[in-house]
Amino acid sequence: MPDAEDVRRIALALPDTTEKVAWNMPTFRVAGKMFATLPEDETSIAVRCPKEERDELVLAEPEKFWIAGHEAQFAWVRARLAAIEDEGELRAILADSWRQAAPPRLLEAYPGLGLPPAD
Repeated sequence: MPDAEDVRRIALALPDTTEKVAWNMPTFRVAGKMFATLPEDETSIAVRCPKEERDELVLAEPEKFWIAGHEAQFAWVRARLAAIEDEGELRAILADSWRQAAPPRLLEAYPGLGLPPAD
């Protein structure tokens, strides 16, 4: 089961990522734009997720994903670290959120970052 230190290590390994405390919790930013936080005493992560995909994700895996009330109007979803299968899944979740926040110059420089292998 991944923990907060795994989140920190993986997030900070992503290009141009920094950690900053905001709202009394660790946040991770790419080129200054937030893509992940460690709320709930670092037992979960909040990541970017397009609203049209978010509801489907929560319905498919409610034990893992949920939408915090104060984030409902934003394109964010929460994931319980205890429910994340392994480091590979955590890496994929964080990389996907990173891609949503990264500026075009980084997306162009790292086009396959965190994407599943092509069949």
